[in-house]
Amino acid sequence: MKISTKGRYGLTIMMELANRFGEGPVSLKSIAQRHDLSEHYLEQLIAPLRNAGLVKSIRGAYGGYVLSKAPEEITSGDIIRVLEGPISPVEFAEEEDPAKRYLWLRIRDSISAVLDSTTLKDLISFQDDGLSDGYMFYI
Repeated sequence: MKISTKGRYGLTIMMELANRFGEGPVSLKSIAQRHDLSEHYLEQLIAPLRNAGLVKSIRGAYGGYVLSKAPEEITSGDIIRVLEGPISPVEFAEEEDPAKRYLWLRIRDSISAVLDSTTLKDLISFQDDGLSDGYMFYI
C-alpha cells in the first residue's frame, strides 16, 4: 500500500492543527504557506476530514479549522482511512491461494495496527533519537 499525497498532506494538515490545539482556528492559507503546498489542494482535503468529524470549521475574519477532539484521541488510521479509503495492500478477496490470502490479511492487519496505535499527539511529539534510520515505528 502506498500512501498518496492526499494522505500525506492530510496528515500535515492534522499535525498542524494538533500543534496549535487549544489556541484557536488555523487557516489553510497559513498551513499551505508554511509547508509550500497548494491552498486549493488543502481545501479539497479538509472537506472529507470535516465530514468525518475530525475537524470543525470556524467562520469569520479570524476563522479557520480546529481539531474536533484532542490530538491523543485522533489516530493516523482515522485520517488515512478518510482520505485514502480502506487499508489493503492488494485485493486479497480475489486471491484464490489461501496461503497468499493469509499473507495479505496479515500485512493489512499489521499496517492497520501501526496506524491505529499512532495518534496525532505521538506524531507531533516525536523526537528523532538517531536510532530510527528514518523509520518512526517498527512492526
